Amino acid sequence: MKFSDFGFDDRLMEGIDAMNYDTPTLVQEQVIPLILAGKDLIVSAQTGTGKTASYLLPILHKITTSGTDDHIKALVIVPTRELAIQIAQNLEGFSYFTSVSSIAVYGGGDGASYSTERQALSGGADIVICTPGRMISHLNMGYAKIEHLQYLVLDEADRMLDMGFYGDIIKIISFLPTHRQSLLLSATMPPKIRELARKILKSPEEITLSLSKPPAKIVQEAFVLYQKQKIALVKYLLKEHSFPSVLIFCSRKENVKQLTRELKQAGFAAEAIHSDLEQLEREQALQAFRSRKLNILVATDILSRGIDIDNIDLVINYDVPHDGEDYVHRIGRTARAETTGIAYTFVSETEQRKFAAIERLIGTPVTKVSLPAHLGETLEYNPGKSGAHSQRKRRVNAKKRPARRKKSSGSPEQ
Repeated sequence: MKFSDFGFDDRLMEGIDAMNYDTPTLVQEQVIPLILAGKDLIVSAQTGTGKTASYLLPILHKITTSGTDDHIKALVIVPTRELAIQIAQNLEGFSYFTSVSSIAVYGGGDGASYSTERQALSGGADIVICTPGRMISHLNMGYAKIEHLQYLVLDEADRMLDMGFYGDIIKIISFLPTHRQSLLLSATMPPKIRELARKILKSPEEITLSLSKPPAKIVQEAFVLYQKQKIALVKYLLKEHSFPSVLIFCSRKENVKQLTRELKQAGFAAEAIHSDLEQLEREQALQAFRSRKLNILVATDILSRGIDIDNIDLVINYDVPHDGEDYVHRIGRTARAETTGIAYTFVSETEQRKFAAIERLIGTPVTKVSLPAHLGETLEYNPGKSGAHSQRKRRVNAKKRPARRKKSSGSPEQ
């Protein structure tokens, strides 16, 4: 199947060709016809399956062929500014030969960016991609021309709920017309998502593809080690294998800062992305990584979803993710666009049970790899006895153990 088989407007097809899109992914084959038919839709599909294009293209076609005016036609709500920027960039490419206008609305900018957003919203940009908090601040001011909205998209809906945006989403929807086409896209479908879907969708069709399973093209391996060995292992792997593009995820920004500092001191071209950085700094680091001017990016989970960068050779989970879904999204940054990739996870003495839960979720054990000999002892993988719980248990038992008597000779025991 080709994109031309969907019957898209010729101007849109020019943009698709310019973006080098030729063959639709499985999710695109199933989703696009239903959106074109006007159906409300729930889509569950893993990272890297082409969900963004699956809704942007049919919405662009419908707006292009119905004509533009000075009202907002489509609203795409996303959890992070990075995802908003990425979708806006894709949209700009697809719509280049059409007359469709768009803007990304997100926090973290200066007064000038807010003024630009206000002008676009009051002028009726055709498609708005937004983060919840920033959009609410505009809607409360009353100038956003939202009353004739035709399409609502909630992208990465599970992530938005995890981040506490449920109330914000419901508030935004209260501003929208009830007669519209609504689409909900999520990597997982927990009860909260079902509840949200019942509130905002009307008789939706549902598509579920490979839920919570990493792509088969990813080589997954785990190093079981002590926390103090992690930095040395990162340096060893980067030095020995010379991966052109490496994305390293940490669960805490303190770890991001420390690891990035250590890598720079060791001569590696590495930069960090975390919430303490200004938005411009984060965008510059991301752009340098995307353009291959920078080959190592160390980030918190802010980048685990929604960043469309192909050809990442290696993903390292410096810390075990908090849950299985985050693991799938992290390693899903590699093996995209029909390429292969490698994902290493560092499992410390306190993270084994957490990693065992991830293995249960993905339905297969991850291969455990021995540490290089010079880094010291490889920790035994025993989730049932690992972690702080076992350490606390040993300390408690030590307190309970009666003091041992000295030998009768009075000499210390040997």
